[in-house]
Amino acid sequence: MNTILLTAFLGIVLMMIGAFSKSKTLPRFVAIGGIIVILIANMVELLSQESFFTFNVKNMLTFNSFNLAFIGVALLCTLIYFLLSGSAIEKVGSYVAEYFALLFFVLCGVAISATFNTLLMLFIGIEIISIPLYILTGSDKRNLKSNEAALKYFLMGAFSTGIMLMGIAFIYGGNDQATFYISQLGFGVGKMSPLIAIGLVFLLISMSFKVSAVPFHFWTPDVYDGAPTVFTSFMATIVKAAGFFAFLRLFDNGFGVLQPQWQKLIVLITAATLVLGNLTAVFQQSVKRMLAYSSIAQAGFMLFALFALNEKAKEGLILYAAAYSLATIGIFAILIKMKDYTIDGFNGLAKKQPVLAVTGLVFLLSLTGVPLTAGFQSKFYMLMAAAEVASYTWLIILAVLCAAISAYYYFKIIQAIFFKESSSAEGDLTENITPAFKLMLIITAVLIILLGVMPGLLTDWLYY
Repeated sequence: MNTILLTAFLGIVLMMIGAFSKSKTLPRFVAIGGIIVILIANMVELLSQESFFTFNVKNMLTFNSFNLAFIGVALLCTLIYFLLSGSAIEKVGSYVAEYFALLFFVLCGVAISATFNTLLMLFIGIEIISIPLYILTGSDKRNLKSNEAALKYFLMGAFSTGIMLMGIAFIYGGNDQATFYISQLGFGVGKMSPLIAIGLVFLLISMSFKVSAVPFHFWTPDVYDGAPTVFTSFMATIVKAAGFFAFLRLFDNGFGVLQPQWQKLIVLITAATLVLGNLTAVFQQSVKRMLAYSSIAQAGFMLFALFALNEKAKEGLILYAAAYSLATIGIFAILIKMKDYTIDGFNGLAKKQPVLAVTGLVFLLSLTGVPLTAGFQSKFYMLMAAAEVASYTWLIILAVLCAAISAYYYFKIIQAIFFKESSSAEGDLTENITPAFKLMLIITAVLIILLGVMPGLLTDWLYY
């Protein structure tokens, strides 16, 4: 509850700052200070299981260690995002305070999506996340690609929202309790009724769209490529992780007893997401677009949590959310500083900016899943969770093969950084590289290595 109220309050405060102050730097400092306060408040709630604010929410929201630990991960990653890329937000346009306000409203939706206990609160949480993102995607008004991305995202998002509402209506009409509470749906172990089956499929389609799982991924490359890069970083990490967390909670708490009847659908979606995401990423020359396709491939691994629905899967999803978000925020922060977004634009980076090169290496190795990085541990947890489910060994083998394919396109960037000479006639490949920026990159890389060596630093929080 602390996070929901405080993020909404900070969003309103930043709107007021935008109305009464012309400063472009003040909103960033308020946002950083605010996110630190919210993170501390969330940790206090996690440790004590008591909120600063007491409201009777009629059991529409539930707060436990699992939910609060994920919210803590989302807030920590957002803090690192603000510290690394906050200055880039100031360059997008004239409405800096409003951009930060929208990001805090997204975080409010993330917190609701992590704690919902009714289908209606799930809908509200997803929409609070989505609507500000439509605006942020089109915030670069002078860029036609940004305008096109915003329109496409809005239309596809509205369509998926309609499917979600239709699914909720079918679930409500098909359950004996006539309730929206996911913990009271009361499904038995028999066959699903037609209404429940249709509603479940509609919800599966809608949530698959939100997390860009194949074949509902069509919007992802164009939207991620067209949106301002600094907002693509946020969309591809915290927002995607929140979508998966809501996906897992919905199908675990609401439809867990029916898992044998919908698990095969998840298997097909997981396999298609892994294969298509990795194969299409191989042929990309733009690093930004390649990261968009790789985010689809990473979604395939996160779908293992939904496929397995066991304790190892829950630990793996939390770890994956942290590992993927930290590495992707880091590599996007470096990309924002580049003058050329193609792979060739990274040529010779090691000689001119060794700190960016080494930290970028850590981020890319983590995304690949190399041992001693958080990316390896998160993939290992997911595969271990899947291994506990009989009859699907082939899916684990496919995931390992796809991870090997991902090494190819990630290592193309590493090759450009360390083993190729720059052909740029300009004196530098990057701009505005401050010592504070380098320090934050190093801290982010160290966190990734720490989680790779000691994943219990994060997963133990699930059991407080």
